[in-house]
Amino acid sequence: MPTVILREAVRADLPAILALLADDVLGRTRDVGEVDDAYERAFADISADPRNHLVVADDGGVVVGCLQITYIPGLGRHGAERSLVEAVRVRSDRRGQGLGGEMIRWAIDQARQRGCGLVQLTTDKSRTDAHRFYLALGFVASHEGMKLPLCPLPL
Repeated sequence: MPTVILREAVRADLPAILALLADDVLGRTRDVGEVDDAYERAFADISADPRNHLVVADDGGVVVGCLQITYIPGLGRHGAERSLVEAVRVRSDRRGQGLGGEMIRWAIDQARQRGCGLVQLTTDKSRTDAHRFYLALGFVASHEGMKLPLCPLPL
């Protein structure tokens, strides 16, 4: 039986990552499952930036999960770098089997190894299951997040 490995995404993973992002109640309203120029540019930018890592959970060559880690330098917390975890997705038929927890624990370990002072993430207020999931992993709902969309989503 194949073992799931977490690895840096390559361009060939992009269609599977987009499918994961779009296979979600909120994702359906803001992501499309097809690779286009905007996704190509974004993938190239992420891949070229040493502070950004797009990671996939690979089960025998099949992408079953993904997340993005961004390392943010800052002066707060005595100049500590922080790790921002975003776009966490597990394929719908693999949810509830512990893969999401494995992915987040791995991301936390990466931040520790890098010397980060904090791991942070945001989760939509409507995602009550996700809130329970992150709380069980030790995260604390310590802040209120705000967002301001700057452009309409493509149709």
